Amino acid sequence: MFRKILLAVDYNDTEGAAKVADHGGKLAAMEGAELHVLTVLPKMGMAVVGSAFGPDHVKTMEAETKAGLSAWAAIALPAGLDPQVHVTHGTIYDQILRMANALKADAIVVGAHSPELRDYLVGPNAARVVRHASQSVLVVR
Repeated sequence: MFRKILLAVDYNDTEGAAKVADHGGKLAAMEGAELHVLTVLPKMGMAVVGSAFGPDHVKTMEAETKAGLSAWAAIALPAGLDPQVHVTHGTIYDQILRMANALKADAIVVGAHSPELRDYLVGPNAARVVRHASQSVLVVR
């Protein structure tokens, strides 16, 4: 059914990421699917933000995040999955959709926290992914 699954996580949210890894990892193992794990870093392109850091800060942050994500995936996901990890920059829901399309993923697994009033007004990332994805989306609470 699914050949390629994108697992989108904020691995700094240990509880939420663990739930997403549990469901997404089991789904990938059950389907025999190729698994990709993505985390999205904030965009650093604004002059005000970018000028506060050195010229190599973005590369360093990306490399450290990728190493951390790889270590997290090795612990959080079932053995034998051998996931590919990806780190991107930008708006979370947009980067999830872009990566899913670039990988030609069949499914996306994302986490969602309990809705708050602001979510009904602005719309959480998970809701935007569900609304705009052409792939099947599993939302884990």
